[in-house]
Amino acid sequence: MSDRRRVVITGMGVASALGLRVPEFWESLLSCRSGISAITSFDASEYTCRIAGEIRDFDGEKFLDPKICKRLDRFSQFALVAAKEAVETSGIDFGKENPERCGVIVGSGIGGLLEIEAQHKRLLERGPRRVSPMMIPKLMINAASAQISIVYQFCGPNTSTVTACASSAHAIADAATIIRRSEADVMISGGAEACITPLSLAGFCAQKALSRAYNDTPERASRPFDVDRDGFVMGEGAGLIILEELEHAKARGAQIYAEFLGAGASGDAYNIVAPHPDGTGAVASMRMALENAGINDEDVDYVNAHGTSTPLGDEMEANAMRQVFGDRTDSLPASATKSMTGHLLGASAGVECVACIQTLHTGVIHPTANYETPDPKCNVDCVADEPREVDVRYAISNSFGFGGHNASLALGKFKD
Repeated sequence: MSDRRRVVITGMGVASALGLRVPEFWESLLSCRSGISAITSFDASEYTCRIAGEIRDFDGEKFLDPKICKRLDRFSQFALVAAKEAVETSGIDFGKENPERCGVIVGSGIGGLLEIEAQHKRLLERGPRRVSPMMIPKLMINAASAQISIVYQFCGPNTSTVTACASSAHAIADAATIIRRSEADVMISGGAEACITPLSLAGFCAQKALSRAYNDTPERASRPFDVDRDGFVMGEGAGLIILEELEHAKARGAQIYAEFLGAGASGDAYNIVAPHPDGTGAVASMRMALENAGINDEDVDYVNAHGTSTPLGDEMEANAMRQVFGDRTDSLPASATKSMTGHLLGASAGVECVACIQTLHTGVIHPTANYETPDPKCNVDCVADEPREVDVRYAISNSFGFGGHNASLALGKFKD
């Protein structure tokens, strides 16, 4: 631990149904305000689930160069908007940085699905000659990472991660590892997703993965760890952070919001969509994150849960937490950001990492919406209704994705 380059977080940016800036996003979380409502971007009247955490009236041209926007799918626009805020809050001047020491990793579960659907429709209606020449560069998952590197002229490591709902957690872990290996000094990392589309919604509805009981009261639909949960609710957006080597950050007088301490990753090797019922993969990722961070389970003061509001997923995560933290689980505060944002798929961990950083920086844990009737099978100390003031020294953020991909991030309050 002592010989390893330390990695700190010096900037944050979000695009979510709760706001397009971190202050608005954070205030909404503390106020327990839901961003979930009836879908407006297309006619969802025939679907079993007709609600989502949409970013209403989003216009990328209000934030970005209009010429660039025309070349970007919605998910890449979200990524650039979040990156812009992260850079602004970091105060870093990339014009003074060595571009070969700056890089970017942005994860996404599905990428440019809107572009795929739009161009497929054009192909069927107008023929192959009318398909856009920008289709491929707009739909590819690495487009978000590539466009950020182009805008900020990063010539360092530039990749993307695709591990379903764990995509941006793996992206952040990889970015921190690159800094620790001294292959870069600054990395922008996180995730972006824009999959509230007719085809995507139909697929998840067919799978019976989405909530169906709360179409008339959408703000009540996402209810992690509650006995009346009946599936997740889709969301969209992006969450990106600036990861920076400690001495580099100190040399430029940067404000440090938190420290990245470690990460764990594992595979369930069980089922393409269902989590392992024993939670073995989730347990392994949490324990690996603690070991990598050099902290013990009793050091952890807060868990930002994956908390999707699915019957199987929440029960598995609660049981996994008990295997890792033992009886401390009864009093270890946990909250689920997805209860208000919806499930941002590959972008979830990026947005939830921002929530964790805010908790470490402010000493306040945001509540979980709709935690009204605790499920006895999910016996955790779920922060509900009101924010809870806690001196959080160390936090764990969990992300578990289809395919059995598990990732846990360990973050800490910065101590010089």
